[in-house]
Amino acid sequence: MSAWFLFDLDGTLTDNSEGILKCVRYALAELGKPDAPDAVLRRFIGPPLHDSFMEYCGFSREDAFRAVDTYRVRYKKLGVYENCLFPGIKEMLEKLAAAGAKLCVATSKPKIFTEEILKQHGIHGLFTYIVGANLDGTLTDKTEVIQEVLRQIGETDEPVYMIGDRSFDIIGAKNCSLPGVGVYFGFAEPGELEEAEADHVVDTVAQLEELLLKLN
Repeated sequence: MSAWFLFDLDGTLTDNSEGILKCVRYALAELGKPDAPDAVLRRFIGPPLHDSFMEYCGFSREDAFRAVDTYRVRYKKLGVYENCLFPGIKEMLEKLAAAGAKLCVATSKPKIFTEEILKQHGIHGLFTYIVGANLDGTLTDKTEVIQEVLRQIGETDEPVYMIGDRSFDIIGAKNCSLPGVGVYFGFAEPGELEEAEADHVVDTVAQLEELLLKLN
């Protein structure tokens, strides 16, 4: 029996910080809003964008969705290419696949951008299912994203794990009765993953690879 591993994208498989921060700054400038420091903008990595514009920039819901549309003007041309895999991720995924593990992506990033990023790095074909948000703002909540992956997997007696770098990933996993694996090589604040009650926490890609091969 092999395991299903559901991976978050930003901050777990890829470092998308450059593209995300530049596109948030672009949206703020285009909308005549003040810039924000990197420490604030890095919190945009992981959660749904409209939630972040509301929480961290004080936008109304209507203005937040307008900001997301503006963000995507730059993102679809430039931001989607401003990312890189964390070192060792591709090799880890290949080892897991060779060991019989079944890999999926569960992200709040729009699926169209997610698939483009996975193709850029030559790992798209390693995933059985790829679930991301819709461009209309639906299917952004991480619990809903995970539920959709589970719907596509169907009934299974095999273990299923969610792997992510933010509390949203761990909370989503718990809401779906899945064990959550938290990684600290992404964008979590210190103690964030423990506070969310992650079942496992690792600091490096090498540690993640060792853990997942054991869980498989």
